[in-house]
Amino acid sequence: MAKKEALRELQSRLAERLQAARTQQRGSSWLAVEVAGRGLLFPLREAGEIFALAPLVPVPHTHRWFMGVANLRGHLHGVVDLAGFLGVKTSEGVPPQAQLVGFNQTLDLNCALLVDRLAGLRGEDQLTREPDDGAARPAFVGARYRDASGRLWQELSLAALAGDEAFLKIVG
Repeated sequence: MAKKEALRELQSRLAERLQAARTQQRGSSWLAVEVAGRGLLFPLREAGEIFALAPLVPVPHTHRWFMGVANLRGHLHGVVDLAGFLGVKTSEGVPPQAQLVGFNQTLDLNCALLVDRLAGLRGEDQLTREPDDGAARPAFVGARYRDASGRLWQELSLAALAGDEAFLKIVG
C-alpha cells in the first residue's frame, strides 16, 4: 500500500513539474567555449554535438580557416577554425584540449567549429549583460556578458553564422 501511495505522490510531483515547465518562460542558456583566449557563448538551442578532434582531409583552394572535412559519426562535416575565421588566431598549433562543436541539426549545416576549450554551460542567472558599446559588428555577434569572476563573454549566434555569406564562402 505504501508503494502505491509513493508512486502516486511521485506521479503527482512529476505532473506538477511538467506543467510548471510548460508555463514558465525559459531563460537563455549557452555553451561556453574559449577561442584564442576569448570567451564565447553559443546559444544551447543552436549548438549541436561535441566531437573530439578527428582526422581532417584538406580541401584545396579554400580559405586558411577552412581546415577541411572530417567524418564525424558517419557524416562528412566541414571543419572551420573559428579563431581563424574571426581573425583572432594567435598561434598555428591546435591545443591538446581542442574540440569540435557541431551546429544543431535544425540549422541544416554539416559543419563543426574548432574551439580551443570547452568551458561548460552558462545560464542567464550566471551572467550580467554588458551595455552595448555601439561598435559595428557582424550579424552573428550578439550581446556581451560578464560573469561573477569578471570575465567577459561574447555571444555568437550559430544560426546567424550559418547564414553569413563570408562564412559560407569557403573558397579562397
